[in-house]
Amino acid sequence: MVLVNDQKPMYFETPILLFDGICNLCNSTVQFVIKRDTTAKFKFAALQSEYGQLMLKNFRLPDTFIDSFIYIKGDRCFIKSSAILHMLKDIGGAWQLLYIFIIVPRIIRDFCYDVIARSRYKIWGKRESCMIPTPDLKSRFLG
Repeated sequence: MVLVNDQKPMYFETPILLFDGICNLCNSTVQFVIKRDTTAKFKFAALQSEYGQLMLKNFRLPDTFIDSFIYIKGDRCFIKSSAILHMLKDIGGAWQLLYIFIIVPRIIRDFCYDVIARSRYKIWGKRESCMIPTPDLKSRFLG
């Protein structure tokens, strides 16, 4: 499962959202996706989990990269604002209209993302441990 030498990253059939498991904002985002993902196509993993850490290695991201929302689709990995916009596009419905913001230069989008990410614990708080999914959602969480 881990990227070895110069191999290409693995290909994933279902989209995967990696998130900061102790962040209340991130957990709310996961709940937002679950409510709108009527076909249960999205899978989830906390960045702090063993699976999350393996995915960071797979895409050559530092293991301390927990202040970013990461969206994996196929063999591509989107981070920060790009991850949010691609996720919204794939949720569908009216949410996909927000993908229009992809035309804003990434440096500007990611600056706004970073401002929110730096203050997410102060504004939304954090948990003592990662979210534990309910039994009916457990199959959607990896690692």
